Amino acid sequence: MVQEETLDLKPRASLVSDVLEGLYGVPESEKGADVLDCLILTILSQNTTDVNRDKGYEALRAKFPDWEAVLEAEPEAIGEAIRIAGLHTQKSQTIKHFLTWLKQETGTLDLQFLCEMNTKAALEFLTQHKGIGIKTASVTLSFACGHDVFPVDTHILRVSKRLGLIPSNCTAEKAHELLPAIVPPRKAYPFHMNLITFGRDICNARRPKCSECPLNAHCPYYQGQLQAMS
Repeated sequence: MVQEETLDLKPRASLVSDVLEGLYGVPESEKGADVLDCLILTILSQNTTDVNRDKGYEALRAKFPDWEAVLEAEPEAIGEAIRIAGLHTQKSQTIKHFLTWLKQETGTLDLQFLCEMNTKAALEFLTQHKGIGIKTASVTLSFACGHDVFPVDTHILRVSKRLGLIPSNCTAEKAHELLPAIVPPRKAYPFHMNLITFGRDICNARRPKCSECPLNAHCPYYQGQLQAMS
């Protein structure tokens, strides 16, 4: 039953992908960033804005010359540096614990080897660590390594529910299982980026611009709104 539903949703996902590419183009991955840098930046992005994430990361790099120095620092000192990113106590402990674990496991503070691993193994390597969930791991592997993974953020979760790509009660964790199965082949990165842009520009949380949406004819959410008004 689940497999049949997945097959049925693939054409819908392909249609959404094509329409959004017509609207926004085809974003290209800028892979090549240091993987550990990307992971720390992504940890800082949890439950905050991009602006505050970047400010927290810049403050962390300004205070400590390298990740070895962060490893040796007390969590309180790390937390003070990243305070603007929010949840600084929790995030500082995650960063400290991960760096400690990585050094013990591999003997170095380097994650570039993840780019050579298969995607499933790389995801498992990162998510085995407390504080690093599937979204953080997926973002890191997509943006730094170019792995064909599909991270689900709040915009993508909301838009995917409205468009009927996932159930309306679907959790973010479950969405990381369901959406990759229907994303068109080799389209994970552009589909991810375009859905985020679409979720910010048109299908926003409070006042979606349904009347000007190029997908409204295919949108269960919009059709439901029309029925409610009739």
